Amino acid sequence: MTQPLQQTLASSVTLEGVGTHSGAPARLTLVPADADHGRRFVRTDLEGAPEIAAHVDQVVATDHGTTLGAGDATVATVEHVLAALQALDVDNVRIELDGPETPIMDGSFRPFVEAIRSVGTVEQDAEARVIEVLGPVQVAEKNGPSYVATPADGLRISATIDFAHPAIGRLFGSYVTHGEDFEREIAPARTFGFKADAESLRERGLALGSSLENAVILDDHGVINDEGLRFSDEFIRHKVGDIIGDLALTGARIRGHIVAERPSHAGNMSLARTLVDHALYNGGQPIVDTARIMQYLPHRYPMLLVDRITGYEKGKRIIGIKNVTINEPFFQGHYPGHPIMPGVLIIEAMAQVGGLLLMDQVDDPDSKVVYFMSLDNVKWRRPVTPGDQIVFELELVQFRRHVCRMKGVGRVDGNVAAEAELMARIMDR
Repeated sequence: MTQPLQQTLASSVTLEGVGTHSGAPARLTLVPADADHGRRFVRTDLEGAPEIAAHVDQVVATDHGTTLGAGDATVATVEHVLAALQALDVDNVRIELDGPETPIMDGSFRPFVEAIRSVGTVEQDAEARVIEVLGPVQVAEKNGPSYVATPADGLRISATIDFAHPAIGRLFGSYVTHGEDFEREIAPARTFGFKADAESLRERGLALGSSLENAVILDDHGVINDEGLRFSDEFIRHKVGDIIGDLALTGARIRGHIVAERPSHAGNMSLARTLVDHALYNGGQPIVDTARIMQYLPHRYPMLLVDRITGYEKGKRIIGIKNVTINEPFFQGHYPGHPIMPGVLIIEAMAQVGGLLLMDQVDDPDSKVVYFMSLDNVKWRRPVTPGDQIVFELELVQFRRHVCRMKGVGRVDGNVAAEAELMARIMDR
């Protein structure tokens, strides 16, 4: 399947309303951004206008909405605007806010869709990041939400909710969640709440801005809004929209069919994190093979100790694999008759994987080489023997002036075999 190109907005657009929980006026402006910028919230009311990446790593709360945070800056109720951006393929955007919460508007996703449509989108000269579900992915919490994701060409969400209320009960819906399908089937669906919960929520500082103008409200008997429901199953449609908005925090478009039972914001986050990991490991399929590895690493047999790279997240993490065979030359003299891979070579293999992560941090990587400066907290947890496959995962902790720190771990069959902290410098060849 052809990889789509990234998109941003053709121009800026502003929406104004109130925060559903804070009750305070809220002004939100969507601003075009460069390729690979991603989606970032900007708190323009705070000193220095701090930015918060729209990513699962920044989630700080999931109580009656999804809240992101970085340092002292937070942004609440991000799921509605993110759902619209995700469904309309707006990959790069600055979301400027003059307060701690997005405007709730009419409680649905539609005002954000209309704002995006009003200015249009433009393609950019970079491929969009796509998470493709390659096999069954399951997330389940005991007595809580459960999810199964399977391969599909686009993103379809099938969901079931179950409320002990006569106007809701058990509802199921299955929807294509992209473009005009989202705009028609999901975008108009509003958030909902129960009149009986209003007092306790407000005592906790929640739902201070909630009203019949921006939510479907139910009493013990049914819907009390004069206009009634926009769909007979508006409740399930809104829950599906929330899933889309929360999955936008993967930072990628998604190809897969997701089946959700009793979804929640916390459950959606668990699914989002699992999908990020699924994409990173890529089902064990190589994204960089030995031939390409040798273009970047100065090592050759018998000192080239990386067979393939199976996962990569630019500037953050990398997954590499070393297949250990009985033909390895070091087995001839290391514990003859009881072959064990030397611990120093396990760490060397880990370092080579880390070197590949670093080469994307500099211009003209072919003219550079990575020299490792120090190793700390090195631990070997179990022996590695012929037939084992070591899966190395390295995380970039800090990168300054061509000097970096990384944390690495090597696993065999899911069990930690070795771990270490590494420091390295990128130098001219």
